[in-house]
Amino acid sequence: MSFWLSLRTLTAVLLAFLYLVPPPSLFAQTHVVTQADLQHEAVDSSARRQQSLNEVNAFFASSLGRRALKDAHISPEQVTKAVSSLDDAELAKLAARTQRAQQDFAAGSLSSHALVIIVVAIAVVLVVILATKL
Repeated sequence: MSFWLSLRTLTAVLLAFLYLVPPPSLFAQTHVVTQADLQHEAVDSSARRQQSLNEVNAFFASSLGRRALKDAHISPEQVTKAVSSLDDAELAKLAARTQRAQQDFAAGSLSSHALVIIVVAIAVVLVVILATKL
């Protein structure tokens, strides 16, 4: 009987030891992404967003953009507010579209009338987006 008692005691001590002492792999874990990488990505994301905001706002602040907004009776403040409420992905898409429209206009493949229609269409979409988010 003492053999079984010794075996149970030894098993209990072994299980207690395994429970109380964590495996060595838990001591020296390194993070996959460092804090510096996270901070760098946050700064880059903020800079990309600001650049996109500047591009879109410059598009609507151009003389043609202001004229198109005025003709459509859309307030520039509404457009600015709507642009600010876009998430990063939507804002990046809009910035790419406005940049492409400006390049096409500068290259002569768009008439000023077509650009006015594009400005009005984008502004209307922005106002609708703003209205649905509020």
